[in-house]
Amino acid sequence: MKTVLIDYGAGNIQSVKYALNRLGIEPILTKDHDIIKSADKVIFPGVGAANAAMRQLKASGLDKLIPTLTQPVLGICVGMQLMCKKSKEGDVDCLGIINVEVEKFKKGLKIPHMGWNNLKDIKSNLFNTNHNAEQMYFVHSYYVPVNEHTIATTDYGVPFSAAIQKDNFYAVQFHTEKSGDIGEEILKNFLEL
Repeated sequence: MKTVLIDYGAGNIQSVKYALNRLGIEPILTKDHDIIKSADKVIFPGVGAANAAMRQLKASGLDKLIPTLTQPVLGICVGMQLMCKKSKEGDVDCLGIINVEVEKFKKGLKIPHMGWNNLKDIKSNLFNTNHNAEQMYFVHSYYVPVNEHTIATTDYGVPFSAAIQKDNFYAVQFHTEKSGDIGEEILKNFLEL
């Protein structure tokens, strides 16, 4: 199985790579369009600001390629937010895979939201049934509101999407690679889709 980790200069590439290595997978780190298109599975990580990440995607043409992929794609953290229509972080247009706008957490909450939160309302084969109420590790200041594509939720001042899915596109707001055994199980489930 050919697994690609999109390396566009805005991802937590090494920690995701190490998590995949622990599962016996040696991913290809690339931004080469042909290699990405020929992969069995594509992982789209991200850290930092949405507007800076979108600049990187546009510079390499990945903003046009990613929405056309037909194999299973997993967005992680900012990778999930970039799958949406727009982000209030820098008021930037994103990839438009999910027709939802990424919001900023309300004033009065400690930002970034950093720490462990329980998963709720799980509805996908990305998760095992025992993942309900499991704690995952989050670090973010912006969030995807609960919408028709939400497949797991959690709360930080407001309920928000911990994971989303539309067709072959899956995404999680939490860091699978920093969420211990459960995070690795979710990566494994994605690789087995």
